[in-house]
Amino acid sequence: MDLDRLAGPLADVLAGHYGPGVRVRGLGRAAGGSSRTTCSFDAVTAAGEEHPLILRLGAQDVGMGVPLVREAALMRAAGAAGVPSPAVVAAGDGDGPLGAEFVVMERVEGETIPRRVLRDPTLAEARAGLAVRCGEILAAVHRIPPEDVPGLDAADQFDTWRAVLEATGRPQPALEFALRRLEQDRPPARHTTVVHGDFRNGNLIIGQDGVRAVLDWELAHLGDPMEDLGWLCVKAWRFGAEPPVGGFGTYEQLVDGYERASGTTVDRAALRWWEMFGVARWAVICLMQAQRHLTGGERSVELAAIGRRVAENEWDLLRMLP
Repeated sequence: MDLDRLAGPLADVLAGHYGPGVRVRGLGRAAGGSSRTTCSFDAVTAAGEEHPLILRLGAQDVGMGVPLVREAALMRAAGAAGVPSPAVVAAGDGDGPLGAEFVVMERVEGETIPRRVLRDPTLAEARAGLAVRCGEILAAVHRIPPEDVPGLDAADQFDTWRAVLEATGRPQPALEFALRRLEQDRPPARHTTVVHGDFRNGNLIIGQDGVRAVLDWELAHLGDPMEDLGWLCVKAWRFGAEPPVGGFGTYEQLVDGYERASGTTVDRAALRWWEMFGVARWAVICLMQAQRHLTGGERSVELAAIGRRVAENEWDLLRMLP
């Protein structure tokens, strides 16, 4: 995408928020975002005021994920529910001035790279309370009124991801076996809430004061709130560290924060089941990412490398099954 040609239409969009004469400065692609383009820039008003912002652009060939307009609505609703969220400045669909769906939000400073979050000595104090804080934030996510974000997918996640695996057309015996076992042992859902769908180390902006923002709502849906807690505990999101919750905390800390903030009791067996399902789901996502490369949809060394993680997740999953 030609970002230089995008600056003019983007300035026109921002004029509706900052007034006429606003300029776009330093528009450039930022790191991260395997399915959507993320850009960093400053909006400079006619009076010279500078506003650091982030632009996210949708991709035409990625079928999964909520539209960015709905993601913007999710961030607004999350902020109202008490979730740390960037303020949304503007959003639009593919028929708008940018020629692609987009959302513009304030740029929140902090660390998102997981290995730095887990090892930076300046973040030691924040890390100590991070698992509890994540529990509190997830309780706020699950308080979002579904009617504030209409149109979220309410399909059963187990059925959805099993269908995605079958659609690859490739035999995956370990995953197929694990999914059969998980289906047999599945705990009943006690209630349905908004689920972030990708709440993990890497999608949080962390500062010395803790979590400053929750990012990437593209996999949000309606479902069992235990899915979010289990996903945060998936081994892949520990990035080589020992603590089971994101590499920075214990199950007890996460559960304590969630139970106190939500007023509900966490079923430990259900949490374990959703952690195992999360490992299976991540394996399927890795397979999908590799398929994008192998089929020529998007030639990428990064996507190809992710494909080898399938076997790692199969091994982890088989070791976890009772």
